[in-house]
Amino acid sequence: MDTLRSHPLFSTFAEDLWAASVEFTGTTVFLLLAFGGLQATQGEVQSGGDASPSGIESILYKSLSMGFGLLISAWLFFRVSGALFNPNISLALLLTGVIGPVRFVLYCIAQLAGAIAAAALVLALTPGPLNYNVALAPGINSAQGVFIEMFMTSILVLAVLMLAAEKHFTTPFAPVGIGLTLFACSLFSLYYTGAALNTARAFGPAVVTGFPDGTHWVWWVGPCLGSFLGAAVYTVLKQCVYPRALRAYMN
Repeated sequence: MDTLRSHPLFSTFAEDLWAASVEFTGTTVFLLLAFGGLQATQGEVQSGGDASPSGIESILYKSLSMGFGLLISAWLFFRVSGALFNPNISLALLLTGVIGPVRFVLYCIAQLAGAIAAAALVLALTPGPLNYNVALAPGINSAQGVFIEMFMTSILVLAVLMLAAEKHFTTPFAPVGIGLTLFACSLFSLYYTGAALNTARAFGPAVVTGFPDGTHWVWWVGPCLGSFLGAAVYTVLKQCVYPRALRAYMN
């Protein structure tokens, strides 16, 4: 262990491991709230009661479950681990130098494990079949699914980088902006792709149900490309655009 800690990459291994354990807990809380809301909404639709929501209302309720689940859980754990809860956000922070490779790997493992735990908990706690797997809508091909996930993930990545990683006086309120960003992105993409924007969110239910969909790779490729796109846009903004614009405004 002493030899391991002497290596520069592992000099903060204990802190990274502790932060990853918090990421596991936070991801489980986030997706427990999100999956629970999705399951309850779909259960109400399938019950066929008079109070059952319409298709539009169902999308709204599900988007709220995702956005508010992230807002609440991020606010709870933001000061401990950064509250990423998403391997694609972790990748973007690695690309921009906010976290190191060891923490990145530990975070991804924790986030994927947390997603599996949340999916299994909701499946065990609620009746009926699991209703929170992601899938492509009729008429949406795999390429379209990849690009929808890519663009929506890049917007979420940019929100995290601009509101949380970029330190300023409104940083303590970053969970609000990030949660609202996920809500807005879900309104667009939930019907078409399930609005994962997060490989862990797609992976957890798929593991629990035995990977029923042959297009599961879409939710690995699309969000991963979104990480690169979001990180690239942030880097351009940070290095080339908004510092000059801000100076011009201040003058």
